[in-house]
Parts: sequence; C-alpha cells; structure tokens
Amino acid sequence: MANHKSSVKRIRQTLTRRLRNRYYAKTARNAVRDLRNTTDKVQALELYKKVSSMLDKLAKKNVIHKNKAGNLKSKLALRVNKLN
Repeated sequence: MANHKSSVKRIRQTLTRRLRNRYYAKTARNAVRDLRNTTDKVQALELYKKVSSMLDKLAKKNVIHKNKAGNLKSKLALRVNKLN
C-alpha cells in the first residue's frame, strides 16, 4: 500500500485516467469497425469525418500513438474512396 498522500492521489488519478482512456479507445474501435462495414459511399464519407476527428483527438491526448492514428485514417480513406 502507498505510504504518502501524493502517491495515494496518484493511484486514484491513474485509475480514473485509465478507465477514461479505455472507454474512448473502445468507442473509437467501434466507430472504425462501423465505418469498415458501411457499404454506402455517402454515409461512409460522413462517418469518415467523425472517425478521423476522433482518432486525431485520441492521438493528441496520447491514448493511441500518432502513427497508429495516421495508419488507420489512411487505410480508412482508401476503403471509403473505393466505394461506389
């Protein structure tokens, strides 16, 4: 167990942040999955804007790595552009 007040607080903060980060990362993964399963071009373009923004925000907050966000956005853009 922690011996200092500051370390007790740090444990609380870490737990809170970890849960928040897991929630946002899972939400982003679900959004990416939904976009991949979309077959309508118009709907896919609209979803791509939201997902792209979501990935950028997660990368900015270091929830996911910036290169992972870039790779996902690139692959999703290729997939959306292939739709008819």
